[in-house]
Amino acid sequence: MRNYKRVFIIVMDSVGIGEAPDAEQFNDTGADTLGHIAAYMNGLHMPNLASLGISNIKEIKGIEKADPPIAHFTKMQEASNGKDTMTGHWELMGLNIQQPFQTFPDGFPEELLNELEEKSGRKVIGNKPASGTAILEELGMEHMNTGALIVYTSADSVLQIAAHEDIVPIEEQYRICQIAREITLDEKYMVGRIIARPFVGKPGAFQRTSNRHDYALKPFGRTVMNEMKDAGYDVIALGKISDIFDGEGVTESIRTTDNEDGMTKLVDTMRKDFTGLSFLNLVDFDAKFGHRRDPEGYGKALEAFDARLPEVIKEMKEDDLLIITADHGNDPLHEGTDHTREYVPLLVHHTAVTKGTELPIRETFADIGATISENFNIKMPEFGTSFLEELK
Repeated sequence: MRNYKRVFIIVMDSVGIGEAPDAEQFNDTGADTLGHIAAYMNGLHMPNLASLGISNIKEIKGIEKADPPIAHFTKMQEASNGKDTMTGHWELMGLNIQQPFQTFPDGFPEELLNELEEKSGRKVIGNKPASGTAILEELGMEHMNTGALIVYTSADSVLQIAAHEDIVPIEEQYRICQIAREITLDEKYMVGRIIARPFVGKPGAFQRTSNRHDYALKPFGRTVMNEMKDAGYDVIALGKISDIFDGEGVTESIRTTDNEDGMTKLVDTMRKDFTGLSFLNLVDFDAKFGHRRDPEGYGKALEAFDARLPEVIKEMKEDDLLIITADHGNDPLHEGTDHTREYVPLLVHHTAVTKGTELPIRETFADIGATISENFNIKMPEFGTSFLEELK
């Protein structure tokens, strides 16, 4: 068994690889994010993920099986009771969440919104599940005329607040979201995340900006990231990772604007000398394409991600470990606009892999956290089984 100085995790947000055994319980029978997108596109061109072994996990149209792959490969089943971003990421870092976050398919309680209006000094409009772009088209002009906050939700446990940056200055938007976060800490609401959704432009041409900010609940227990930080290791959070963990266990947070920027920031991080974990979330797959039910856009984003992988592989040192996975599914060809309960891929690469092997199917995402813990000789999480010794 060897140990690694640096571990890099890439979370392809929502890139599921087929229905989980308990998909029926989540109304997700038949979901297959990667498979359905590949079929819709009449095949995906992803030679780099192919070489790592993505089609060795499950046959994907257009992607040949590698013989042999240059990564160890398998799929992982989520053990927690949920299929949202926070639950998936927290489980990756060693937690098991059995109390699901609340969702609000009929909008938020009047009591909550009254308190938000009183404490923010602004009225609220919207209050329903909606696409982030569609609700701007519907209510953007009213917001600009009145200064009222556009509040909406989705199939996730989120309270989103949209406001034009010229009408509600960005710092005020953040302050209002902090107010909403304090209100929804009450157990009767159990909202996973408050999200600031700033936008600019004119009616008919509104555009959301990169000033999005998430205000998440703190993890319900200590994660592998907490243990690493306390042991003196670096934990570099790229993209929305720091938001998902509310900063817990993070030593450096680097914001990103989109998937392309995320990959650029990852490569920049690989050129630094550090010891510990680099943790990247690529949110575009989920936010821009999964929830908007855009399989073509999703497919093109997957191919664009694949095209950046050679830069990552090139930067890897002998004592680096690369883990590529996901946090849930979001099949754009499945009914609704919700996340989907699916297996997620697991590809594990280091420079000494010449013939990747199939690992046993993982029964929890927390196996990644356990592997990281064993690698850095820190306290093992309560959940998860390390596969470090299997990485020949």
